[in-house]
Order: sequence, then C-alpha cells, then structure tokens
Amino acid sequence: MTVTLHGPWVPPGGLAFIDLETTGGPAQRESITEIGIVEVDGNEVREWSSLVRPGMRISPHVARLTGIDDAMLADAPPFEALAGEVFDRLQGRLLVAHNARFDHGHLRAALRRAGMDFRPRVLCTLKLSRLLFPEERLHGLDVLVERHGLQSPGRHRALGDARLLWQFWQRLHERMAPGTIRDAVRELAGRSTLPPHLDQAALDDMPDAPGVYLFYGENELPLYVGKSLRLRERVMSHFSADHRDDRELSLSQQVRRIDWICAEGEIGALLEEAQLVKRLQPTHNRQLRRNRELCAWRLSGDTDAGTGTGTGPRIELVHAGDLAFGRQDRLYGLFRSRREATERLRALAAEHALCPALLGLEKLPPGRRCFARQLGRCRGACCGDEPRQAHGLRLLEALRGLEVQAWPHEGPVALREGATLHVLDGWRYLGAARDEEQAAALLRSGRPAFDLDIHRILRKAMERLGPPIPLDACAGGSAGARATGGAGGARRRTPAAVPGRQPRASVTPPSTTTVSPTTKSPAREAR
Repeated sequence: MTVTLHGPWVPPGGLAFIDLETTGGPAQRESITEIGIVEVDGNEVREWSSLVRPGMRISPHVARLTGIDDAMLADAPPFEALAGEVFDRLQGRLLVAHNARFDHGHLRAALRRAGMDFRPRVLCTLKLSRLLFPEERLHGLDVLVERHGLQSPGRHRALGDARLLWQFWQRLHERMAPGTIRDAVRELAGRSTLPPHLDQAALDDMPDAPGVYLFYGENELPLYVGKSLRLRERVMSHFSADHRDDRELSLSQQVRRIDWICAEGEIGALLEEAQLVKRLQPTHNRQLRRNRELCAWRLSGDTDAGTGTGTGPRIELVHAGDLAFGRQDRLYGLFRSRREATERLRALAAEHALCPALLGLEKLPPGRRCFARQLGRCRGACCGDEPRQAHGLRLLEALRGLEVQAWPHEGPVALREGATLHVLDGWRYLGAARDEEQAAALLRSGRPAFDLDIHRILRKAMERLGPPIPLDACAGGSAGARATGGAGGARRRTPAAVPGRQPRASVTPPSTTTVSPTTKSPAREAR
C-alpha cells in the first residue's frame, strides 16, 4: 500500500520502520516468523509485511503474545525466499526499530545466511525517546503508545508495531523542531557505525558489562587499550566520534581487530587496563605508560624538628629500585621522573618560603645567603636568620599532603570483588584468584615492581571493596595450585599478545566472525 503525504523530516535515502517477530530463538538460527516494514520516501509511505517459516518451533509463550503459531507458518515462505525483496526495500535507508539491536542483529544474520552483506545506519526509538524525554523513566513501546496517544491495532504483530514507530516519528515532529530531531538522529545513528574493516555483527557478543577492550591494527600491532563499566557502549562511542576528533578518526582508520576481557567490576577493569598498557605499549595510549624512574622524596635525620635542638630534617630523592616502596615511612610524593619531583619541590619552596639551598635545589657555600633570600623569598635558614628547626617544621607542613601511606597490614591481603579475590602485598598487585589455593600460588610467584598507577588503583580499591582478607595462612598452600595472572577473574577474552590466558571472543573481519546477537524477550522494557 502506498500513501502520499506532506509531513515530517525524512533523511536522505529515506526511512524504514521495521519490526520482527521471532520464535524466541537466537539470531544465528532461522528464528524470524514475521517481518513488517513501513517505508517513507519524501511524500510517499509504503507498507509491506510477510509471515516467515522459521527453522524451529514457536514457544507457547511467544505464540500467546503474538498470536502466531506453528500452524499459521506451515505454508509461509522461508526467509531465503524473501531475502532479496527485504534487502531491496531496506538498502540505503535509515533503519528505525525499537530496541534496534535485536531487530538489526536478527535481520543482519538472516541476510548473511542468504549471502547478502547488510550494513545499514540504525536508529533505535527506545534510545531516541530516552534522549528527547530524559525526564521520563520508562520508554518501552507500550509506554510510548500511552504517552503519545498512538493507535495500536495489531500490537505484537510485525506490521502493527512498525506502524506504531512511524506514528511515534510523526508525533515527535508535532512536538519538536525538526532541527532537534535531526541532531538526535545524527547523535544516535552514528553509534551503530563501525569502520569498514570491522564487521558490525561481531559486536553482538560484546556485553555492556565491566571490562577492558583492546584495538589492534595491521600485523596485530596494539593500538589502544581502554576500560569501561559498559564495554559495548564505550567501544561504539569511539567510532561515533571519529568525524569530530582527529585522534578518533586516526584510530578508526587503523583498527583491524577488537578484543575484550570481562571483569567483575570497576577495580578489576582498572587493574587489567593498567597492566595491559604497560605490557603492550599501545601506540594511542597517552597515559599509564611504564614508570622507569619512579621516585619519591624521603626525610631523614631530625623529623621532630621544633621539639628539640637538632638541625631539622634532611630531604633526599630516592628511587623505586633503591628501597621497598610501600613499606617505609617518611616518603613524600610519588613521581614518574626526577624532573617532576624536582619541579614539585621547587614549587613548594616558593609557596612556603623554604630555602632552596637547604632542600638541595641550589648549591651554596655554608653561611652564605641563597638567591631566594636576597629576593626576600626565603626566611634565611641558610644564613642563620631563621632557626633550622623552624624551617624543618615548615618543610613538614609543606609536605603534609604528599605523604605516602605505608602498607597498613602485617602481610599480604585479598580484596573481594564479586567472585574474584584481588591479591595485594605492599601496595603491589599480584593478580586475581578464585579461592585461597590460587591466592597461595600467586603469593609464591613473587612480588612485581612497585607501580604508581597500580598503587593509586589499590588505594581506591581499599576504600571501595570492604575489609581486606589476611592471606598469611595461604602462603603455604598446595604446590599444585593454579593462579590467574590477570585482574578480571572469569569470563575473559584475552588478547593473543598476552600469553597464558584463554581466548573468549573478538571482533574480526567478516570471514572469521561468529555472530551471536542477544535474543529479544517480550517481557523486557524494550517491548
């Protein structure tokens, strides 16, 4: 049926409002039972629908919900017989669906089985409603019908639901300026576009769960490592921004494969990210680089300056390789280089009128005034105008906010995050374990070097993950215990460049990708 109208904005190429009904089975099997499409081209609207004979039986629950049962589909054509017409109707259009990931995933998988590569731009009306009506809590299709006064004969049938989406589109244009809707479409439709070297359907296996993702380029070159509490959403955001950000554009042009590792939560993801960046040295990561000169300021001598008759504390720069960071007191600041440490101390000297000569920042013969004293920026501890003890007190006050907390436990501990035990010793991260036996194996494997980024994450973990579990009793565990070396615990996809772990899933070119979209449940909010 074709109708001529004058109405809402239609993007170049036209719109295709689509809904699928399925058996409730997975997309990788022949589970589509009905297709409904409303095509909008300029001033013309066309409708098309067909029942589809699936490759499996319909569950009783789905039959009750949709009214479609096995008997109705006995004489319906298989999807392969309809694939060409479906492809022609949708090609070049903006595909609009409610909970679009489900419909797009099932449709793309079915067309692939028919030998057709389908890569549309996709707009999800559930996300569109959330974006345009942020004050509302629910955005399921039944809610939209009631909220916007949509007419819903044939609800839970493919063409009836596709018509509802077209009505919703028209209602939006009655209430909002076309520019507002265009901006929202531009923002949301871009989230479904992957670079040409990647297969969009391959992302269907990637969960919106905590974890780490890894971008690889030509010849398995590590390009970028990132972390997120919602993996899939974060990965897609890289590619929706590539037309605005030169760095994202460069990254999207180079990426050839995406791996991911699931974590139990934020701490596991942070730890995994920090470890992988240092191990793989991805070309696009600007932070979390290897710390080759990690250092701190150490006070020695009379640190009780002002309470006795001593000369006050002495300050010296010490490096991570020279002492057990995390197990010593009187350390201040953790710096990535000597230059960074010196600049920070020089700034403190200027702020607190400390003597650069006594801090080792300026060479000066005994009894002579430093240059800062001549400018009135030092109180004269270098030449006897200020007692050394008073200078020492002001130095302690200046360093107060930089004090490095010593390891607060007698031995190693574990922090529980979900089913994972993060094993720590002296502010060093030994790895993740599932039980005390694995924790014991990690303790026997030795302690890694002190790492500034890991230290900061572990400080946060101590605050968030509850009371630490002492592990002294685990040190003598079974010699046959097996430990997991990473931070994420179970359910991980591990990059090939990191040995010793089990692969789970990856985003690769179409010839090597298995597609497994999530099955749409009629009970979910999206329906």
